[in-house]
Amino acid sequence: AAPQGPPVYVDLAYLPGSWSARTVDEEFFRRIRSLCYVVSGDDHLKEGVLRPLLDALLTGKHQWGMDIQVTLIPTFDSLVMHEWYQETHERQQELGITVLGSNSTVAMQDETFPACKVEF
Repeated sequence: AAPQGPPVYVDLAYLPGSWSARTVDEEFFRRIRSLCYVVSGDDHLKEGVLRPLLDALLTGKHQWGMDIQVTLIPTFDSLVMHEWYQETHERQQELGITVLGSNSTVAMQDETFPACKVEF
């Protein structure tokens, strides 16, 4: 277990994907307090740990005791994400968590891909 210490405040935290996503738990969100969390890793491994990761965000954010708005930015479409969003929407609002959804696309050279703009 990591030693106790004060939380760290950042503007943007990129949550790990694949097997490393298992390390993101309630304690992570209690200690790493970010204005924006990017959830990436559209793979079968991430799908298996996505719901516990999202639930950990709710539990960890609840422990902050501060009214700080948090934005969650998923970089992929996921049934697990949609279900979590619907089931916990009221709780997200209570905690000041906004989940960004984007239908925007960017075209670069011969490629188009979904995109989201984040400003600080």
